[in-house]
This record gives sequence, structure tokens and C-alpha cells, in this order.
Amino acid sequence: MSEVTRDRILEFDLANPPEDFRRDPFPWYSAMVAYAPVLPQPDGSFIISRHADLDMIYRDTERFSSDKRKPFEPKFGAGAPLYEHHTTSLVFNDPPLHTRVRKVMVGALNARAIAAMEPGLADTIDMLLDGLARKENAGSGIDLVTDFASRIPIQIIGNMFDMPMEDREPLRDWSLAILGALEPRLSAEQLKQGNDSVTEFKAYLSRLVADRRRNMGDPETDVLSRLILAESGSEDGDYLTETELLQNCIFILNAGHETTTNLIGNALALLAQHPEPKAALIADPSLVHTAVDEFLRYLSPNQLGNRLTTCDVEISGVAIPAGTNLHLAIGAANRDPDQFPDPDKLDIARKPNKHLAFAGGPHLCVGFQLARMEGRIAISRFLERFPDYRLLPGEQLEGRLRFRGYRHLPARLR
Repeated sequence: MSEVTRDRILEFDLANPPEDFRRDPFPWYSAMVAYAPVLPQPDGSFIISRHADLDMIYRDTERFSSDKRKPFEPKFGAGAPLYEHHTTSLVFNDPPLHTRVRKVMVGALNARAIAAMEPGLADTIDMLLDGLARKENAGSGIDLVTDFASRIPIQIIGNMFDMPMEDREPLRDWSLAILGALEPRLSAEQLKQGNDSVTEFKAYLSRLVADRRRNMGDPETDVLSRLILAESGSEDGDYLTETELLQNCIFILNAGHETTTNLIGNALALLAQHPEPKAALIADPSLVHTAVDEFLRYLSPNQLGNRLTTCDVEISGVAIPAGTNLHLAIGAANRDPDQFPDPDKLDIARKPNKHLAFAGGPHLCVGFQLARMEGRIAISRFLERFPDYRLLPGEQLEGRLRFRGYRHLPARLR
């Protein structure tokens, strides 16, 4: 890992990052934690990088707001589809709206519903592994992302919504365009793709919801039916409006896809690059439980988050005024040596492992248990089937700052 000097860190601009940061942000993150854990930016915002500071911010919804209407209005335009989506979805709202919507969604993604998904998830993964073997036997190239990792959450979330198989193909492209619009800087083409994707996704879900209202599924297993039932409210006043229903369905589909695809793809890349942890996991498959959390820590699928200060605050001795945008450097906090001994070592038996890959506090990811289960089963069954796999030249990162994952990961299975 190359060293980044204090002077380079003090000149760092997240809106115009150096190319070596895009390729490998971790030397930069290490320097931020060491030299400037509260790093001012040219636009008046700050990058926060220490684990303790992020943990504090996540828990304090009074002083640190998730409401993104103020920063997203100039970015997307108040009437734009991207603005409606990102200011309505669960992750970018504060209590009491956040509390009400989260309660409905947690109810839909309850432990019993997630446990019921496990047999179907295992069958889906085995089917995909069979497909990988057939493809390689036929002499075709294997891509661990497009042929495996990205297909798992699409199928699982599609099953959760009882979505017809033929309707699932556009989901990945919609998700990449909508979440890609959260990058610090956008081109006109990225903005257009994001807005078009929200419009198309919302139109599709409107048709799906209308059909489901006519033919309701079992709310114990059909997440969409359960969310539709929540529209009419409950005895304690919880409900979803039509817009909240549609936009949070998009949010579930996008967030579940992004986190799980990157978790599985990153894990398979890391194991191929680190022979000793790979051999240990093959020898003792029970390590997969701690291994999944270590993959999430070491290469967090979500590298950056944001909060807005609601009042004057002080973080690590730095005074920050009200109304300031904070960039939460999750990737840096998850390598903070004050929290993680030997933070740049991939330790698949690491305990404790209080990583922040799923955020924390009231905004702890509602689907974190599902993502863990998908990662655990996918990685275990892949290694059992193809223990001698290796990566081939041509790997390609997505290239985004907010999210860390691969677009392509060519491999040979045997």
C-alpha cells in the first residue's frame, strides 16, 4: 500500500479526486484518519473518517440529519424523478417519517420471512453454479459478477416481490443508473440515465402493484403484498402513501442488489488474491460467518454516506456550522486502527468486528440480515463447488466513489 502524505491529504477534493484515489482509495483513507479525520472541502463540506466519529453521527439523528432535500434540489432539480426517489426512500429521511416507513419495511423483512427464503436462495445459487459449469465446459468465458454475483440478488428480490421472471432483466441497469446518480459529480448523460431509470422503474412497479391489488399474495412470503397492505395503515397509524410505496420498493430492489452483488463479487476477488484465508475457509466452512463480516469491512460495498448538520457542532475538535454537508467515509472508518487491529490485513476470523458497512443507529440497513445470508450461502457453495478457481486478466471496477465493486471479474473455475 503506497503512502499518501499529509500535504496531499490537505489538498484532497472529493469532487475532483486524483486518479490513484479512484483506483485504490485506501492509502488516502489511512492518511485521512491519521492526519485529517475531519477534512474540510473546497465547497464547505467536510469528510469524516474516524470510526468513533461515524458511529456517533449515525446514532445522533437530532444533530445530524439524513434529509437530503436541501443538497439534492440543486443536484437533481426539485421536480426531477431522481429528486422524488432519493428524498422519499427510507435511507434519506429523518424521524418521524423515517420511523414510520422503517417500521413498515422491517415488518415486511421480518426474521421469519428471511428464514423462509433460505431454501429458495440455496436452490437459486445451485442453479447459477450449474450454469457456470456448463458455460465453462462449453468453452465460454466466465464472469463472476455478471454470471453469478449480480444474478443472486436480482432473483431473490424478484422472488420477494413475486416478480415474473421475464420482467427481471432491466433491474440491474436501472439500479446502477439510479444509485450512480449519488456520485459526487455527474455528467449530463448520467443524470439523464438516472431520471429515465426512475421513471421506467416506477411505471413498471405501478403496473405490478395494480395487478397485485387484484391478486394479493400471502403477506407472510410476498413482501410486495405486505407493503401494499400497509398503505391502508394499521391500528397504531403506520401506513405508506402511494409514492412512498413505489419509491421504497425501488429502494429495496436497488439497495439489496447493490450491497449483495458487491459483497459476493468483492469476496470472491479477495479470496482469489489471498490464498491463506481462502485455504482456511475451504478447510473450515464454519468460518464463513465471520468471513462475511470481514469482507464487508475490508471492501465495504458502500464507501461513502452523507449527513447534514442541523446545528453548530464540534467533531474531533473541529467546529462545524449548522447546515454543513458531511461525507461519511465508511471505507476509511472500517480501516481505522483505533477500532481494528492490523486493519489492512484480511482476517476472516476477526472478532469483534464492529464494521459500519450497514451504517448504524436508527439507520442500520433494514436488509442486513438478508444480505449476510445471501453472502454466506453464495460464498460457501461456490467454494465447495469450485475450490480451485482463479481470476483471469480483465477485471474491471465499477469506478464509482460511493460504491466499491466490480463490473467484470473474469475467472476460470477449474
